[in-house]
Amino acid sequence: MAMIEVENLTRKYRDRVAIDALNFKIEEGDIVGFLGPNGAGKSTTMKILTGFMPPTSGKARVAGFDLFEHPLEAKRRIGYLPETPPLYTELTVHGYLKFVAELKGVPGSKIKSEIERVATGTGIVPELGRLTGVLSKGYRQRVGIAQAMLGDPALLILDEPTEGLDPRQRKEVLELIKSLAGKHTVVLSTHILSEVKAICQKVLIIHRGKIVADDTMAAITGGKETGLEDKFIQLTAE
Repeated sequence: MAMIEVENLTRKYRDRVAIDALNFKIEEGDIVGFLGPNGAGKSTTMKILTGFMPPTSGKARVAGFDLFEHPLEAKRRIGYLPETPPLYTELTVHGYLKFVAELKGVPGSKIKSEIERVATGTGIVPELGRLTGVLSKGYRQRVGIAQAMLGDPALLILDEPTEGLDPRQRKEVLELIKSLAGKHTVVLSTHILSEVKAICQKVLIIHRGKIVADDTMAAITGGKETGLEDKFIQLTAE
């Protein structure tokens, strides 16, 4: 089953075309790297796929639900981590996750067990009583992933989840994302190609608002250690 189906998706800002007739599918259970240089259209695409922005034209479906005809059904199946995790610094980690669970419509009788599930899965159980504002950047990212996982959405969209992390924190967050394979479909937007090579099975590359590569990691790299870097430079050359 296709978790995401995009057909002729276009977004214009007055006379500027941000994304131009995108067509792609992402299969259920895949971890997909979404790559592109700055200004290529990644953020616009992700905002449309998460329901934050309508397209100018075209269609997008999540788990078979049209994002614009059935937005609530589609959004129930999406967990989103923006580049800056949307934390409330005056709340404890537990209080923040409880607040997000309530917003997502998790039944009151299940909120406690749901918080325990995502906290265990992201390794933040010891931090539940701490204010989010005093956490390290690595733990803030973990809390951001935990909130995206609340309600057990089929699709997780993660925008630069390792931005600003030190090497140890980055490794831990990548291992966490990799562990989600099969349980969730994951779309990972990042500038760090080594991260994509480490955990992704499929790669989408966007350049100047168009998809220029849509294939498996093996096909794109051709088995070469620098295959992804070489392909990215080749396809995004000015």
